Amino acid sequence: MTTGSAPPPHDRNDHCARPDGGDVVATEALQMTYANLKMALEERAMACMYGDSGLGKTAMVNAALRYLAPEETVHMSDCRPRRMRDGLFDALGLQRPRPRNSRECDNLLKTTLAERSRVVVCDNADWLPADCFEWWCHLWDDRHTETAIVFVGRADCFEVLAREPARILLWQEFKRMTLAEVLRVIPAYHPIWADADAKVIKLADRRIAHGNWRVWAYLTAHAVNALEQLQRRTVDEDVLRWALDRLCPRWPV
Repeated sequence: MTTGSAPPPHDRNDHCARPDGGDVVATEALQMTYANLKMALEERAMACMYGDSGLGKTAMVNAALRYLAPEETVHMSDCRPRRMRDGLFDALGLQRPRPRNSRECDNLLKTTLAERSRVVVCDNADWLPADCFEWWCHLWDDRHTETAIVFVGRADCFEVLAREPARILLWQEFKRMTLAEVLRVIPAYHPIWADADAKVIKLADRRIAHGNWRVWAYLTAHAVNALEQLQRRTVDEDVLRWALDRLCPRWPV
């Protein structure tokens, strides 16, 4: 995180495998996410966080926003055209009948977004068709709304939103961790890796994880179980082999 700031609180829901004892680690990507979202919030701008699956985009966005805007953030995960208005209506917690007319519904949404500062996280944004992106721009462009919008999606999210590149203030591409970063952050990510030999962590990353956060979360969950089943205290090559066989014995390497 930035100098002098506290790390965001941990939320196990950010991790697909949710291994007990896993922690939020201040990777380079998380620090960049924090800085970019801080600027997006200050400017009430639109930002796009994109990259391959499993690189921690949603987890890092959530972690940063829990620190930056815990009471202002609302989440949208369904980007299908027929669900956009209904999804935002529900995310904003509006306790009133939903207007059947789309224009009336949009007016109500804009009125609600103008009441106070908001951050809307639009996950799976790579599914957005052009007209849905224009709809988000329509809400954001309203001079009364005080809303930052964060689009999160896979690598092709860039192509989806780059049709209107001037609309997006910040673009952040998520990439796989390098081996050097893996060796630095994985021992801090979960206690089972703290005492593991570096060559075991290298082997795990070379054999299956390849710097992918989601795979490391899955592998950690299996390794925790392996330690219990094998009655071991440290992740060694035998424990790693046990975990790998159960994670996916035919995983491409």
